[in-house]
This record gives sequence, C-alpha cells and structure tokens, in this order.
Amino acid sequence: MILTEQLNIAYADQLIVEKLNLRIPEGKVTALVGANGSGKSTILRTMARIMKPQSGGVYLDGKSIHQQQTKEVARQLAILPQNPLAPDGLTVVELVSYGRFPYQQGFGSLSAEDKRMIDWALEVTGMVVMKDRPVDQLSGGQRQRAWIAMVLAQGTEIMFLDEPTTFLDMAHQLEVLKLLQKLNEEEGRTIIMVVHDLNHAARFAQHMVAIKQGLIICEGTPIQVMSCNVIREVFGIESDIIADPRTGVPLCMPYELANRAIAVNKMSCVG
Repeated sequence: MILTEQLNIAYADQLIVEKLNLRIPEGKVTALVGANGSGKSTILRTMARIMKPQSGGVYLDGKSIHQQQTKEVARQLAILPQNPLAPDGLTVVELVSYGRFPYQQGFGSLSAEDKRMIDWALEVTGMVVMKDRPVDQLSGGQRQRAWIAMVLAQGTEIMFLDEPTTFLDMAHQLEVLKLLQKLNEEEGRTIIMVVHDLNHAARFAQHMVAIKQGLIICEGTPIQVMSCNVIREVFGIESDIIADPRTGVPLCMPYELANRAIAVNKMSCVG
C-alpha cells in the first residue's frame, strides 16, 4: 500500500503540488494524466523517493518512505524514469543485473537467486535472445523492454514508470503497454505510470488520476474520469467520449480547444 498525506512539493520557492492526498490501489495499474507541466511526473518521482517533498509524507505500508534506508525501499518499489540511458556497450543482461543491486553486499558476485531473477526477467519480457546484445543497438521497443526487465529483476511489488512510451512509434507503444498489462494481470504487480495518451490510459489502467496544476481534479475508473467536463477542465479541450467498440472502455475524441469553442459560441450569439 502506498499513499500520500498532505504532500507539498516545491522547486526552490515555487510550490508545484499542494496538500496532495492520494492512495494508490494495490494490485492495479494506475495512470496519472494531465497537461504538460501539471505536476504528474513530479508527483511520481516524489512518491518513488527520487525527490524529497517540502512537507507532508509518502507512506509505504504505513512507514514514511523518505525515512527508510535506500536499499530497504529499493526492495519494495522500482522506478523507470523518462528516457533512461545506458553506458555505451552495456549488454542487456548486464543492464538487467543492475536490478539486483539492492540485494548485494558490497561488491559481491551474483548469487544463485540473483541469476534466477535475471533469467526470469529476461524470459518474461521476451529478451532472452537479445541478452548479449548492447542496449544501444536495440530498437526503441526492445530497449524499453530491457529496462523493464531490469525493474522486474529488482523483485518489487510496486513499479513506477514515467512516460514509458515516449518517443516510441505506435507498434512499440502497444508492445510496452501490453507487457505492463501482462505483468499486472499475471504477476499481480502494482503499476503507477505517467501517460500522455488518454486513450492508452483508459485501455490499460484500471484507475486514473487526472491532475491540473498539482491538484487532483478527478480520480477513479476510466469511465469516471473520462468525461467531457473533466477533459475540458484538465486539458482545455472540447471532446466527444465514445465507447471503444472492442473493449467498451471510453475513448476521447478531441475536436476543439475549449477557449476557442467559447469564443465561437459568443460570436454566434452576437451574430
């Protein structure tokens, strides 16, 4: 269980997130959505202990996450940041082995359990045949799968991902998102991710949190969050919400900027 209480996050003297109270559903995929600069990535990084809050707290199983030892936290949650970079020439299996760092003592070699977890992570992500290839020679989708394998090798129940599909083409986006869905459904992982594409969020997450200027505007199931009013408030666009003919989840069909639509309506009234 991970939650925040009265969480304030600031850059220098500028308050970005104020009094945030957020509870992440256990065993589900949660998508944080919002416009650029809304604070969603800042919230994710603070919940994952990369950033320190100005005040308030993040609690993991009832304990303050910022007061725990780094290795202790790393055994409970893992994070994949935006656009991670691997050293030139680093192979996939070497990258994945980094996920076992929280369990190693000093500069000790990999244990039998470490090797088992690395092999399992490579198998689950479909990267066994590529384990000896340099990460920098992989395609975008393969590279993301390699990083996800490293996160899996960490053996945590909670995974944070900051825009895992950024800069990927449609096929690779779908590849990564379906892998995360599989990890949630088959491994019971709690996954929290920042997602730019609303329709991806609605399809692959069971819980959505819509954020504007560091505040939660709406949270709940995709059906609860994906409404014309919420989309207008959070993104400033007018949209139609329809049901996906295959899955039944809501789809957002934007057609106009909200302020432009208001201006056009006013002109029509004057005419």
